[in-house]
Amino acid sequence: MSIGTLYLVATPIGNLNDLSPRAAATLGSVDFIAAEDTRVSQKLLAHLDLHKPMVSYYEHNRRQRGEEILARLLAGENCALVTDAGTPAVSDPGEDLVALCAEHDVPCIPVPGACAAVCALAASGLPSGRWCFEGFLSVNKKTRREHLTTLAHETRTMIFYEAPHKLRATLADLAAAFGDARRVSLSRELTKLHEETRRTTLGGAVEYYGEHDPRGEFVLIVEGCADEPSEQDDDARMERALEEVRRRMEAGETCKDAVKMASAGCGVKKNALYQRVLLEADRNL
Repeated sequence: MSIGTLYLVATPIGNLNDLSPRAAATLGSVDFIAAEDTRVSQKLLAHLDLHKPMVSYYEHNRRQRGEEILARLLAGENCALVTDAGTPAVSDPGEDLVALCAEHDVPCIPVPGACAAVCALAASGLPSGRWCFEGFLSVNKKTRREHLTTLAHETRTMIFYEAPHKLRATLADLAAAFGDARRVSLSRELTKLHEETRRTTLGGAVEYYGEHDPRGEFVLIVEGCADEPSEQDDDARMERALEEVRRRMEAGETCKDAVKMASAGCGVKKNALYQRVLLEADRNL
């Protein structure tokens, strides 16, 4: 008896029309589907007018259910693994099922499609030649901050997933770890009705979402650490920041607000910039 195949089928992350014809054909041809949430996957199958047996496979049953799925594959059945949205087995319990199949020489065939991380990276405007995927940060404050500390000198563009109720805390920790001036792109509700990509700095993101409630699932694309700047680079940034402070104050902003925004936008330390502004004011007396 031949061994079955595990198909890793990427599903839409919002717009159902993003499902490929090959993915639809694969879902229609397998013997059963292993789904993160069978209720969510049932909606997709209804859209395709498909009727297939499903079993649940998620974080809390992955060990027992993984063995059951493996047994069926070894008996010759074909299975499609799907997550609620996007590519299964990436930052997902399906990773364990694929590893289990690999141990037993069960073929695993990816059926590509939507991936929120890659979509957000493409729309970010940040360097995309070299990047690293960090997934979801820990809900534990200490663990989350330790994780970010290990990334302090990461030069590649970094990709994080985040839920709306945790976004503010995560942004605050990112800003503390990487600095307010580090560029970030925040994509939410990708391919859905209220899709949005906001390009700003970490300091700007903290300020914006301090005033606006985060809604939808987020992908954060964070700029990597720049090479160590030279003294000449530091001086040039400080001069740009001073000019920005002058412009903002002439437009009516307070010194405090102008320094805050200019320091974040130009990548200089706020206290150092404030001292330079005071020194310049003394010279003009």
